[in-house]
Amino acid sequence: MQRHKLTLSLLIFSLLPLSLLARQYFLILSQEDLKDIPSSPTTTSSDVDPNESPPEWDEFGDSDSKPEHELDPGSWRPIFEPDATTSSTSASKLDPEMEQYYSAVEKMFSAVSDSEVKVVEEAVAEIEELATVKGNSHAQSVLGFLYGLGQIKERDKAKAFLYHHFAADGGSLQSKSALAYTYYRQQMYENAVKLYAELAEVAVNSFLISKDSPVIEPVRIHNGAEENKEALRKSRGEDDDVFQILEYQAQKGNAGAMFKIGYFHYFGLRGLRRDHAKALAWFSKAVEKGEPRSMELLGEIYARGAGVERNYTKALEWLTLAAQQQLYSAYNGMGYLYVKGYGVQKKNYSKAKEYFERAADHEDAGGHYNLGVMHLKGIGVKRDVRLACQYFIVAANAGQPKAFYQLAKMFHMGVGLKKNLLMATALYKLVAERGPWNSLSRWALESYLKGDVGKAFLLYSRMAELGYEIAQSNAAWILDKYAEGSMCMGESGFCTDSERHQRAHFLWWQASEQGNEHAALLIGDAYYYGY
Repeated sequence: MQRHKLTLSLLIFSLLPLSLLARQYFLILSQEDLKDIPSSPTTTSSDVDPNESPPEWDEFGDSDSKPEHELDPGSWRPIFEPDATTSSTSASKLDPEMEQYYSAVEKMFSAVSDSEVKVVEEAVAEIEELATVKGNSHAQSVLGFLYGLGQIKERDKAKAFLYHHFAADGGSLQSKSALAYTYYRQQMYENAVKLYAELAEVAVNSFLISKDSPVIEPVRIHNGAEENKEALRKSRGEDDDVFQILEYQAQKGNAGAMFKIGYFHYFGLRGLRRDHAKALAWFSKAVEKGEPRSMELLGEIYARGAGVERNYTKALEWLTLAAQQQLYSAYNGMGYLYVKGYGVQKKNYSKAKEYFERAADHEDAGGHYNLGVMHLKGIGVKRDVRLACQYFIVAANAGQPKAFYQLAKMFHMGVGLKKNLLMATALYKLVAERGPWNSLSRWALESYLKGDVGKAFLLYSRMAELGYEIAQSNAAWILDKYAEGSMCMGESGFCTDSERHQRAHFLWWQASEQGNEHAALLIGDAYYYGY
């Protein structure tokens, strides 16, 4: 069986599946990176009383994950996705300060869309009052962003850092991300790793419980000097001709097309917003025709209560049906239910391990990850950190984000792997960039596709200061491509050509540091020709 073939040769793997870099990046581990840790005796029996499970064993997460707008407080989601944040906007109405904050930020974006410089200045003045007079942490975060960018305010790195510091102390996770990236660039890994660890944990808490979503990278809107038309076409959602053909096939009864349409809606792919109701409807139609992948995702939906009332019994039924159709990844979901004790009589770690092994034997990344957790914690098996590490490496090599998180913790704490803050920071960063603040990319792309280039530039710029390479290059490209249409603003109206080029140069420079070869070429040209 494949699980018995895990050797140290697996210690070379690519971080490309989660990396936002422009080129491939390899992490190479050797025997020296592994620490010799003796295995521990099994801490629990196969059939256990739920009360006996160790309190620190929370690596499998829970089905009651918080919505994204609660995980990322003060984000701009109520402005760009008001229907998805009803509870958040309702809460803000009870808080005049937060209501004022959202009103000012919305005013700023509307003015950018309408090219009304004076109104932008008024909105920024309102944000500054909230930040400096009332000490609102979310307004401080926006003010730090504006100082860092030089938008309306003079570009001042010291003030930007100071406002982000205050905002982070007040709970702004996006300011923590900006600070983490600043420390990372300055190779201050002891500071960076603490922040990225916290951000990565929030990101992990936003992931699905058993069936992880595909890795969705921000879309690169350009391909060197030209617009990336193919990538943009695939991001137009229901306006895309190919999507419309697929939807037509689904309506005509094609089970595979039904699954794909439901899949796009469930995970928010191809430019669509997540819509659990539409996903449920399409999956329900597909399973009538025996489509096993839809059965598996119906199991996930019922386990999460995504658009339906949570029902673990139904979840197990659907996952079992999918597994009977030889969809081996469904065993991973079944193992999750047994390890949590959901929809079954009681927790059964022996049964859970059996199902995780079946999934892993058929190269399912989730199965490898969960076996790694069991061996890391010594649940139902002898505690074996070295073996856990190898399971995590296989899962990470297949793009499993939670496996990167576990490896980051191992490097951070020196458990199973020798302590390495640089590697821990880099891995935490990869996971953190999948956090709920990643929605900035979707809003920026939607704005760009609608022709609202100024709003897209501002959103990509916000994302750029959080350390996203693609956002850095997208914002720089917009400045170069659209000139005044980018709504680049300095202290007094629109940027001059010199100010705009300097801002683009700074963004290209950051992107080049993170491996963007086109950006590096532009920086080289600038020095060679004396731009």
